[in-house]
Amino acid sequence: MLPKKLEAALNEQVNAELYSAYLYLSMSSWFESKNLKGFANWMRIQYQEETAHAMKFFDYINERGGTAVLKAIDAPKGKWKTVIEIFQETLKHELHVTSLINNLVNVSISEKDHATNNFLQWFVSEQVEEEANVTGILEELKMIEGKGPALFMIDRELKQRVFVPITPAGA
Repeated sequence: MLPKKLEAALNEQVNAELYSAYLYLSMSSWFESKNLKGFANWMRIQYQEETAHAMKFFDYINERGGTAVLKAIDAPKGKWKTVIEIFQETLKHELHVTSLINNLVNVSISEKDHATNNFLQWFVSEQVEEEANVTGILEELKMIEGKGPALFMIDRELKQRVFVPITPAGA
């Protein structure tokens, strides 16, 4: 049985993951409007990943005897000035998500809920990967000052990214 305090916190995380998806879809749209199809693709894949994360939390809450409760999702920002600005915001957002996951781990420890703590470890590892990926792209963008022919090379590279669904073994 899922402790009520954790159930509430996990429900907040469902909302946070759906907001993340919404934010990345908004960013994808901005990139599309700038004809940066690879960057748009990268953000659309982020959208798919965040939606999958939300569903992972949603299913876990229900599996543990809780009730997943959906709340309103805040509207994300829709305009940016530069590619670098978007990736700076993306990194800031991923750092925020990491703090949310870490707080959930802390709650699972304080509630002595070892099953939830175990469940959350996948997300702890996932956030390390998310931060590293965004940081890598941001550093490349800074090297080229977010423009020029190299921007199109990065765009072409990001176009190759594909969504890989979460598998039970990776869950």
